[in-house]
Amino acid sequence: MTKYLNPIIASLLLGTFVSCSVQKMAINTVADAMSGSTSGVFATDDLPEFIAEAVPFGLKLNEAILEQTPEHKGLLLSLASGYAQYSYAFVQLPADTLTPSDMQKTKAMKSYAKKLYLRSRDYGFRCMEVDHPGFKRDLFSNPEKALDEMVVEDVPALYWLGLSWMGAISITMSDLSLLAELTYAEKILFRCLELDESYGEGALREFFITYDGSRGEAMGGGADKARAHYKRAIELSKGRKASPYVALATTVSISTQDVEEFRSLLGLALAVDVDAYPEYKLENTIAQRKANWYLKNIDDYFLLDDVGDDDE
Repeated sequence: MTKYLNPIIASLLLGTFVSCSVQKMAINTVADAMSGSTSGVFATDDLPEFIAEAVPFGLKLNEAILEQTPEHKGLLLSLASGYAQYSYAFVQLPADTLTPSDMQKTKAMKSYAKKLYLRSRDYGFRCMEVDHPGFKRDLFSNPEKALDEMVVEDVPALYWLGLSWMGAISITMSDLSLLAELTYAEKILFRCLELDESYGEGALREFFITYDGSRGEAMGGGADKARAHYKRAIELSKGRKASPYVALATTVSISTQDVEEFRSLLGLALAVDVDAYPEYKLENTIAQRKANWYLKNIDDYFLLDDVGDDDE
């Protein structure tokens, strides 16, 4: 066996190494670009139907790139957030607004939404594992210890992990095995709140408006807690988002049967100028559609007098 490689073989090996390195660099460059290129474009659009058709292609494209660089944190986070947002805005919300006669369709759409939420959750776990190998195992064995080790930089991945997990649980409460995991998702989101309550300009507070607003005081929630989250969400978002108003109206106002507050809050949501805050244009457009739907169907949630103002 010769002491040194044949110069020709060495040259070929070097060429292969350089080629692989360049290819990997190119893939990572594309992955970096793709992981942050579409969110802004989608967020500033005010045509939800158009975005609903475009998002799946973008998600599948990101998945194709991820196969070449499976531990790319940016892509994993983009997929976790993308699947969760798509499931909520374009599957769950439409399902929630179907009429009772469409029960079968509602059930099918919610089953679909659940699958999307779980896919988001899986990408969230993979994203966490990049910087914290064994995170999923540690979370299930000792959630307090695992989450205590998290830092502010972990909040984005933790947020989408916890939110998608909660989404999957809440949309199909009959899944007892999934419902048994509620405590883990809850602990994740509480930890996010401890680490960075301002994340997403109040996004965490918005979640807790709905979460605490839909739970009684005996379960750790209640109207007072929801209102406190609402107040903070408005402060953090500087009133640029319609969703906090909708969240409080559709949980607390309905549960307390305060129809005047309900109308007032949804009016405030509809008063948000979607063009004034382009970074929230899509989000606000969807929230305002939800507000309009609730106002149109107000009789389904409140016991209103049959006599109108014109008849008095």
